[in-house]
Amino acid sequence: MNTKYTVPRGTSDILPKDAYKWEYMESLFRKVAKSFGYQEICTPIFEQTEVFERSAGDTTDIVQKEMYRFQDKKGRTFALRPEGTAPVIRSYIENNLGSDGQITKLFYIGNMFRYDRPQAGRSRQFSQYGCECIGTVHPYYDAENIAVFWTYLKTLGLKNFVVEINSIGCPNCSETYNTVLKEYFQKSLEILCPDCQSRYEKNPKRLLDCKVPQCKEIAMKSPSMLDFLDERCQIHFGEVQRYLKILKVNYIVNSRIVRGLDYYTQTAFEFINNNLGSQNALGGGGRYDGLVQQMGGKDTPAVGFAGGFSRLLLSLEQENLYQGEFARPKYYIISFNEETTSKAIEILDFLRNKGIYAEFEIEKTSMKSQMKSADRLKAEYTIILGEDELSQNMLSLKNMTTGEQKQIALDKIEELCL
Repeated sequence: MNTKYTVPRGTSDILPKDAYKWEYMESLFRKVAKSFGYQEICTPIFEQTEVFERSAGDTTDIVQKEMYRFQDKKGRTFALRPEGTAPVIRSYIENNLGSDGQITKLFYIGNMFRYDRPQAGRSRQFSQYGCECIGTVHPYYDAENIAVFWTYLKTLGLKNFVVEINSIGCPNCSETYNTVLKEYFQKSLEILCPDCQSRYEKNPKRLLDCKVPQCKEIAMKSPSMLDFLDERCQIHFGEVQRYLKILKVNYIVNSRIVRGLDYYTQTAFEFINNNLGSQNALGGGGRYDGLVQQMGGKDTPAVGFAGGFSRLLLSLEQENLYQGEFARPKYYIISFNEETTSKAIEILDFLRNKGIYAEFEIEKTSMKSQMKSADRLKAEYTIILGEDELSQNMLSLKNMTTGEQKQIALDKIEELCL
């Protein structure tokens, strides 16, 4: 009995009927990112495990539960990348991208991997996009980074989303806030989930990010980080909001946002679509001024964001928005015998070398079957090559929308490229 293989749990095939939608989302993101001065970077899909352990933090779910780890034949430990920022920073340091002293703006698109419970909008292999702005502490670039994401979603036509921002402070004011948080959660420690009990000692702010209903309810009444910001962080957060208003980015302040990775400082933000259910985050990011130094580079400030295409596609479908167009041939060539088939292949090759999508099905010989295929493929035009046409050194061109038909001389075939 033959074994029938299936796609691994938590992954999916992107079939031709949907692939054009992904191509549309990716190409539009590239266009928007480039308009803000970001340049594309591509990193490997696996890195040394320490790249993520050192950057994400050992209290995060990514490091504790979700990373796909493996050893190579020499016993070295690697991990499939669970997120995009750490590899970009590793490459930034390794390739000395900041050597000219200028701000470095990078964007990426690629697959990430997390061993998580699959559900709508959450997979074990997922395609992510993101932007990293490295080399500046100025609050304008926090706002600009948010504006890239905002512009992208707006250009897609989305309306059902909100931008939530917060400041989680710097290490100085975080120390005071962590003490206050521990005092608040201490009285509820016994009823917190096991993960939160571990986070309580290592990183109290992570208690605010727990999705367990009981923990979430307790966290809702916790003290606000905004009440403990030092003067420098207060000024920075105020300036970020001022620039967002200039950039016409609508936002709300949510003092509970901390993000799920330990490297964030000061600005944190999320893009939320409340119509998606529990998995409602389209993406988010924030400032991470200590990460470059933490990973072995010079003390270099940075800010960035990441989003996932799966939830973005769900949002587009929910709002019945344009998601690109399934590729259809401009020309479908119809031939009837061996003599006309040779000429059909010549014309087919000419058009394709000009970058024009043309189709020809050599095994079909009747007019009816070929016209049926042209309709199925939604071809814009059919090129008809019959014996009569060839004897006159002509071809017949039919507009499949209007039905209009005309003849073109074969020695003027370049007209098909206009």
